[in-house]
Amino acid sequence: MELVQILWDRREFFLTCLLEHIRISLTAVVCAGVLGILAGILISRHKKAAGVVLGIINVIYTVPSISLLGFLIPFTGIGNKTAIIALTVYGLLPIVRNTYTGLVNVDAGILEVAEGLGADKRQVLFRVRFPLALPIIISGFRNMVVMIIAMGGIASFIGAGGLGAAIYRGITTYNMTLTAAGSLLIALLALFCDYLLSKAEKAVSRRYGIE
Repeated sequence: MELVQILWDRREFFLTCLLEHIRISLTAVVCAGVLGILAGILISRHKKAAGVVLGIINVIYTVPSISLLGFLIPFTGIGNKTAIIALTVYGLLPIVRNTYTGLVNVDAGILEVAEGLGADKRQVLFRVRFPLALPIIISGFRNMVVMIIAMGGIASFIGAGGLGAAIYRGITTYNMTLTAAGSLLIALLALFCDYLLSKAEKAVSRRYGIE
């Protein structure tokens, strides 16, 4: 099969692209995860700001990815840095939304019991709200990871590395097999990460009896 043959013949190229794709995606995932969870916690404690913050993120999310990359180039140049910033921005919506939703929907009776036992707001947040919201947060994290990995392929159009380089090279040289190979590896990477996170989500749900 031609696809298998090109993956084998150019295995060093694809391995380099794969490792670079993982590095870019992982950096964006960490940045979006930290910022998204912090934002979700903040707006869950200041609900009047929730609509505004979620609205702004929704608007940004509607901007085509290639347009956002183009907008960032004058400020951050071309390459991996710009790609990471753009992927981080796009990764915020699912993690902010799920963090907020999970925290505000914890059963009020459980919170009353915790407060009745003398827990302060910080303890209620990190020992009650956050653990119970964790399955929903992980679900948003799954969506974010898959989206960032998939969208990482577009980053090659602004000079970033990753598997998008194989896709871009295939398009510019009319080598559809090369393009298909890069796309296949991105899909497999996304599916593998989603599988691992689905196991984590189920484990957390069982831990807190939320199945």
